[in-house]
Amino acid sequence: MGSVEPSPKRIAAFAADADAGDAIVMINLLRYRDRAAYPRGSDAQPCSGREAYQRYAARVTPILAEVGGRIVWFGNVKHTVIAPDGEEWDDAILVAYPSRAAFLGMVSRSDYQQAAVHRTAALADSRLIATTTALSQF
Repeated sequence: MGSVEPSPKRIAAFAADADAGDAIVMINLLRYRDRAAYPRGSDAQPCSGREAYQRYAARVTPILAEVGGRIVWFGNVKHTVIAPDGEEWDDAILVAYPSRAAFLGMVSRSDYQQAAVHRTAALADSRLIATTTALSQF
């Protein structure tokens, strides 16, 4: 079974440093379902997982801008060079936020929660990795 939603434990650990104020870049690794899996009773039209994620992105992009975030890079994964067998991804996205608090504020909004239904329906598996700049280490 894939990982699509964060556990309460991981959200709490992420939120613990939310006051730090450091800008973050979230690395998103996405594997889509062949067919989106909307909850029973949903009025969403049937579609592929990729199409459901596009519905999510269309709704979230304006919300992202409102919290000061932006998409830095988006690409299709062509080959996984180093990974456990079977760990393959369809797309990767880098999303910058001015802070952890900005990210947490975004995902707690009701309009984001409504859009997130499409993300959950779209994804068979995902990773969301919070990073900070460390260029001085090279």
